[in-house]
Amino acid sequence: MFNKIIQIFKIKDLRNRIFFVLSLLAVFRLMATIPVPGVDVLRLKSFFEGNQLFGLLNIFSGGALSNLSIVMLGVGPYITASIIMQLLSQIIPSIKELFNEEGEIGRQKFNQYTRYLSVPMAAFSGYGLLVLLRNQQIIASGNPITFISSVFVVVAGSIFLMWLGELITEKNVGNGISLLIFAGIIARLPIDLKQTLLTYDSSQIPTYLAFIAVSLIVIAGVVLVTEGERAIPVAYAKRVRGNRIFGGSMAHLPLRVNQAGVIPIIFALSILLFPQLIAQVLSAFDVAWLSGGARSLALLMNNQFIYGFLYFVLVILFTYFYTAVTFDPDQISVNLQKQGGFIPGIRPGNSTAEYIKHILNRVVLIGAIFLGVIAVLPILVQSFTGITTLTIGGTALLIVVSVVLETMKQVKSQLVMREYEGF
Repeated sequence: MFNKIIQIFKIKDLRNRIFFVLSLLAVFRLMATIPVPGVDVLRLKSFFEGNQLFGLLNIFSGGALSNLSIVMLGVGPYITASIIMQLLSQIIPSIKELFNEEGEIGRQKFNQYTRYLSVPMAAFSGYGLLVLLRNQQIIASGNPITFISSVFVVVAGSIFLMWLGELITEKNVGNGISLLIFAGIIARLPIDLKQTLLTYDSSQIPTYLAFIAVSLIVIAGVVLVTEGERAIPVAYAKRVRGNRIFGGSMAHLPLRVNQAGVIPIIFALSILLFPQLIAQVLSAFDVAWLSGGARSLALLMNNQFIYGFLYFVLVILFTYFYTAVTFDPDQISVNLQKQGGFIPGIRPGNSTAEYIKHILNRVVLIGAIFLGVIAVLPILVQSFTGITTLTIGGTALLIVVSVVLETMKQVKSQLVMREYEGF
């Protein structure tokens, strides 16, 4: 490992790329400390402590939302636009053809449309968020021109972060959007550790030790499942072209255990927290039965057992839904048949598609249960240990592990490429 690190810094081009990426991450963290004018810090802190939805949004803003900085939206609008475009690619044939069948040029156009869609998503999110915070008296009520200027600033901040992410991705040492989120999560660790030390109790030493041990086990499990895959053997028939023989080789079709990544957790949280937002709005009305029903709904959703059970079930359902949208066994069967490939012992065509679906459903079940457990793990840990400043699992852990693994693979590929150049 240390030899690889030394080798990285010996290669001038790779070293410059890494320093360039680190400098852009430093720019992002600097901008995350510049707040929107007129922020009430105490109200802001209490608001985030009592709202789980904005806690999730804070993760995807890289921690910038909790400071109400000029990049408070983070890369959230770009992520939302990416999800919408992926779903539309399964509904609208022209977008699907652009994404799947037009090669690199088609993917570039697809990414360009995603960037265009990110602008109205950022404007909508920024306006709604600033209005909500102004109604909560977290932001001072100023004149309309000042408010509109703040909306433009936060939208420009989100687009600027999207641009930074693109610059980082071009250096081929990690995905830029993921690294920005990763930097925000890591930046919060010293704050959480400080809060834990301030509330330190010597009688809880066994609890802290157990927490560390379970954390290591959970991280190892996340790495194992994230990297896990089911390999389906694929054979290619021999083809004669002139005096040459092509094919006749064996390969495999990898089915990842965690096909959907962190997307099902995001969808499930959005569905679960939507009733809470509706309850907050309805509780402000003067109608007795309406405000009473809203308070009852809020109390029901605040019950940790009910919330955790619904969370777990929705994550499993959305894992299957997202996998069905993004992974098409019928199309894979057609592509294999066109390339002269077949699964040994399985008839090409519909039989191959049904076989892939059968294997996929079994593999996705393991990934769905894994995601569900990881999602509710912070709730379980806080319930059993009483430690609220540190949590195991959740969206943040999945993002951190995935980004580290992806970045390590890209850096390793850069080293291998330069080793070949040396030969």
